[in-house]
Amino acid sequence: MEPLVSMGVLALIGVAATIAGASEDLESDIGSQSNPNSQVQLAPQMGYPHRIFNKAISGEPPSNALMCSIGGAVATVLIAEFTLSPLFALVLGSLVAACIHGTFAVTATMGRAASQSRFKQPIYLDLIRSHTPAIMGFAFITTFCVLVVSYLMTVVLGHPFPLTMLAFIWGITVGAIGSSTGDIHYGAEREFQQFEFGSGLNASNSGNIVRYAESGLRNGYDNSWFCSKFGGPVTGIAFGMTVFLGSWITTIFDPSQGLTEGWLSVVAGVIIVLILIIWNWKIETKARNDFGPYKQENSEEASA
Repeated sequence: MEPLVSMGVLALIGVAATIAGASEDLESDIGSQSNPNSQVQLAPQMGYPHRIFNKAISGEPPSNALMCSIGGAVATVLIAEFTLSPLFALVLGSLVAACIHGTFAVTATMGRAASQSRFKQPIYLDLIRSHTPAIMGFAFITTFCVLVVSYLMTVVLGHPFPLTMLAFIWGITVGAIGSSTGDIHYGAEREFQQFEFGSGLNASNSGNIVRYAESGLRNGYDNSWFCSKFGGPVTGIAFGMTVFLGSWITTIFDPSQGLTEGWLSVVAGVIIVLILIIWNWKIETKARNDFGPYKQENSEEASA
């Protein structure tokens, strides 16, 4: 394949991966899944009933792996057995995956709220009706973009793994990146806005999440709106860079061309990782120098 064509495909893969990462994070924010959900789940038990969609089907990596692999399996069957156009097959596969994901989301949030009835946590049917379509919409976008990435890598770039396997792997990856990157923005900055940022969460404040929005009671829409400003885009960039740089290395230095090219791809990968580590260290050091260490007066007064 011509190098320019390969680079064009890589650019398309990077864009699709970036969109997938952003939509995955916003889907988890509007449905409150993964790490921050433990505080949402704990809130009614601590006397703080809320109107936040509380699904947490599982952690984001296995949830997105299931969703993307279902979409990949459906698309593969439609392409191989029914000779359907790849574009329509990917769309239909993503639609089936989004419907299944929406079903799990509804049963999860209703089951969780019902199990907490002793703590006076209501089941808000209007919340379920309004949030489920948005959750399914984000799930569809995530699955479709991951399937586009997997299809291009399999068919155009000649990746040895089948479509469903790649979708499974990238589903785990995008879920892990969303859980480690985007959830920090939602959990640390959004759920506990009433406490000083960076002060940590005292055990006595567990479950004391912010329940009031800029107007009215807070719900998943408010969280998604907040996280779409930074958490979602950062997750998208992180996943997009992971997919693009990983594919770029093996495209420039194709291991199938010989042992030398294979070792060059390994060396290039190590160099990129070192650059990112140093870059991250520089950013953290600059932030600490600009804002300084956290003050210890409060802890010293408390101990005194």
